[in-house]
Amino acid sequence: MGRSKNKTAESDNQGETKVSKFRPLQVWPVLALMLIVVGIQFVPELVQDGPAMLWMISAFGPLLCSLLLMIWWMTTSRATWLEKIFGALAIVGILVLTGALVDKSMLGPAMMMLTVPMGIGLFGLVLVLCRNMLSFRRTFYAVLMAAVGFLFSAALRADGVWGNFALGFDWRWKPTVEETLVARSRSESSENTTKPVGLSDREDLEQLKESLLNPEWSEFRGGNVDGVFSGGVIASNWNSNPPKELWRIAVGPAWSSFLVAGPLLFTQEQRGENEAVVCYDAKNGEVIWNREIKSRFEDALGGPGPRSTPVLSKGQLYVQGARGILARIDPVTSEVVWQKDLLEITKQAAPPMWGFSASPIVVNDLVITYGADSENGILAFACDSGELKWSIPSGKFSYSSPQAMKVGDRTVIAMTSEVGLQFIEPADGKVILQYDWRSDGYRACQPHALAGDRFLIPSGMGVGTRLIQLKKESEPWSAEEIWTSRNLKPDFNDFVLYKDHIYGFDGAIFTCISAETGQRQWKGGRYGKGQVLLLEKSAMLLIATEDGNIVLVSAEPTAHRELARIKAFNGKTWNHPVVVNNRLYIRNAEEAVCYELPLE
Repeated sequence: MGRSKNKTAESDNQGETKVSKFRPLQVWPVLALMLIVVGIQFVPELVQDGPAMLWMISAFGPLLCSLLLMIWWMTTSRATWLEKIFGALAIVGILVLTGALVDKSMLGPAMMMLTVPMGIGLFGLVLVLCRNMLSFRRTFYAVLMAAVGFLFSAALRADGVWGNFALGFDWRWKPTVEETLVARSRSESSENTTKPVGLSDREDLEQLKESLLNPEWSEFRGGNVDGVFSGGVIASNWNSNPPKELWRIAVGPAWSSFLVAGPLLFTQEQRGENEAVVCYDAKNGEVIWNREIKSRFEDALGGPGPRSTPVLSKGQLYVQGARGILARIDPVTSEVVWQKDLLEITKQAAPPMWGFSASPIVVNDLVITYGADSENGILAFACDSGELKWSIPSGKFSYSSPQAMKVGDRTVIAMTSEVGLQFIEPADGKVILQYDWRSDGYRACQPHALAGDRFLIPSGMGVGTRLIQLKKESEPWSAEEIWTSRNLKPDFNDFVLYKDHIYGFDGAIFTCISAETGQRQWKGGRYGKGQVLLLEKSAMLLIATEDGNIVLVSAEPTAHRELARIKAFNGKTWNHPVVVNNRLYIRNAEEAVCYELPLE
């Protein structure tokens, strides 16, 4: 009996020792990290004047908190070492498995911004709920929920970020507009063995050629690259007299805008493994011709497709793809006259992270573009042969485009980059002005000329806009600062000038500042990272919001006054709107639509 009692007591002591290995978890660090994750999601909305770094904290802060949570787990969580090792190895193993199963669009930023935070967040949440469960089961349940969080990403497809760095998602099994478009194009090609109708098949060919020689909207942001429609007066009473939708079509992804030449529209799209230059009938949106070049660019932030807008000059079309294919295309026959590879010319291993995004321009007999290379930053090619005529160093980080500007009676090429502003002689590439105003990030917007040899230089988030005065006493020219204002901080959203006032995007909120002083006149209208077009004779601003609305705002410096709005798209819209006569042509990465705007 005595021995039996001793054995029982010994067994009880062992049980107590075994139970004592598991202690309640210390969970206040997990709760603190979860509160931080929730809080930083509001940073972009609360700190509109903050630098780009705050937006990056909002985007990638959850990943950092996830890593800190795992450090807590391995150090001060009070879990047993067996739990810690099992939990850490299981997390790594499931994450590797998830990386092998997810759609390729979910790798990179989506993995860091959603997959990892969701999986590790659920892991931490279960540990909080089961903190007093003194057994190995709490770790098993936490790992199980982490697997659910990680593997949920396998059901998703990412379509890039919005202007606030929030990722867009759709179900993986849902066909994209691009996939549907490519499948339909292949089906139509197999069914129709006859040659597709092109411009050369039309009876009014001579009239079409005349339109190509005198296009109404010949390049990115119009003939003066200022985003101004100077035609008739558009009515603002859209409640009683709304715009009439004339047609709507599916298009391949791209952030390109439209060119307009009489009854013809030109734009660029991604269609499968090919970049397409497409000519549409402006009357009904039907494809007249589609020239495809083998090339595909896709990045996790901006999505797939070309970024630039073509240019029409002397009846010829010039295009630049996101992987650096620069080509001259005959707009009548759609034949490629010549094409050059900027990657080969600049000896770069890969395109910039956002692709070759500059829209080419034509000055005299040269087509000029930005090469995104510090040694071959700006390049000029002969229009007739594609021969490289000159190249000069420039900044390496720019989403902007070369721009022809008048300085007195002299035409110069203006280019903004992270370095500042350059003025270049078109004939030989001689640098006439090198104005240094360095930015930690990229520059994406176009400069703007004011009267009296003054020029506006826009910069990105947290930096602002600067007005400089040009000094032309001797070459190279110099310039001095008049003012720098943080009241207008455009990201990739160009602004317009009307009656000594600047209208544009200060982050995600629309604003008006004085061109003379840089002082804010008003700020209002949360239109996201949209684009604006000035309806000059109407004294109105036509704004394409990031979430797909078309908004009319009065171009007056006294107050923000929204006049009308319609819903054009359901998806993200970054493309520049175009108005010719009273027709609005606008597209995004999935659709294009034409509206007939009411006239006064």
